[in-house]
Amino acid sequence: MSTPLTQARARVPRLAEAAVERARLTVVPRRATKAPKVPFVSLVSLLLVTGVVGLLLFNTHMQQGSFVTSSLEHKATVLQAKEESLKMQLEQLRDPQRLAVRAKRLGMVPATSPAFLRLSDGKVLGNPAPADGTASLRISPLPTQKPASLRPEPVVLELDPPRREKSRDTTRGDVRAMVESRTKNSQGEQRLPGRAR
Repeated sequence: MSTPLTQARARVPRLAEAAVERARLTVVPRRATKAPKVPFVSLVSLLLVTGVVGLLLFNTHMQQGSFVTSSLEHKATVLQAKEESLKMQLEQLRDPQRLAVRAKRLGMVPATSPAFLRLSDGKVLGNPAPADGTASLRISPLPTQKPASLRPEPVVLELDPPRREKSRDTTRGDVRAMVESRTKNSQGEQRLPGRAR
């Protein structure tokens, strides 16, 4: 009777021989046709072209965005400056002195004795009187004057003009006259100074 151990021992050499038979190196015959390279090259070139075009489009889009941003920032700055100037004009128009001057030009006069009406009982408080043009209020302030300490008397010093003796140095007018006289000869022709004929 054979035991499973003896059967396994008997099978091992057979399996080893089959493995050695399979592991022997054999020459593989060359393929008659090579794999086509055209699809691979076209796929790689398509990927490269797509990537470059995508980068160019992205860069162009970013540049346009930056141009739009800078133009909008410039417009915002201009509009902010315009708003500030309009606010300044509004403040000038709201100036009480300006309003008083315009009211005076229109013939309005300030009320000298105002009266108030109490609504609860209808009683008039104060002495109402019509306004007349005789009572005038100063609208514009008096011009300011500098204090006396800031307005000193001017000090005037009279000096005798120094006498100058004529030296060898000539004035500009003398130099110009000398140059003009040298450039003209006796016949009225002009020539360059310092050059002989």
